[in-house]
Amino acid sequence: MATIFSHPAVPISLFFLFGKKKIPLLLASFGILFSILPDFDVVAFKFGIPYESDWGHRGFTHSILFALGMSFLVAFFRTKLKTSWAIIFLFLFISAISHGILDAMTTGGLGVGFLIPWTSERYFFEYRPIRVSPISPKNFFTERGWVVIQSELLFIWLPAVLISTIGILTRKFLGRKE
Repeated sequence: MATIFSHPAVPISLFFLFGKKKIPLLLASFGILFSILPDFDVVAFKFGIPYESDWGHRGFTHSILFALGMSFLVAFFRTKLKTSWAIIFLFLFISAISHGILDAMTTGGLGVGFLIPWTSERYFFEYRPIRVSPISPKNFFTERGWVVIQSELLFIWLPAVLISTIGILTRKFLGRKE
């Protein structure tokens, strides 16, 4: 998996790309939460649910259905988010599904259950440049953890900063104030 530190790069970069008029700060905060929410499935280990189960790590909470359902739920009850239903839904869906996409670009694990509950098959992308992160914090603060951070800086954060910069510069040159 990518680390909990890097999953928020997607909603953060989209916030800067489109600006706070399109994506209010509260919605951006929800996006950050949605980008890490799928990894709450690690509690399944505490209940004896195996990794490869549909309810295990990288299972249902990493699926397209989960991202759609959670995004729809928040968009439906959008009273304080101060933007359109479509923007809320799309931003949250992209934030949530980006988690599985990044995980499918890692070098380890059993793949991502994008299509659960229709199939239990797990998927990886052909292009997998992100080093898989250890799940245990104890194992993260090691040389291996540093290798993971380096791959995330290069393949997640660098593109996120470039996307953010494009948005900021575009608004600046078009004279749109935020």
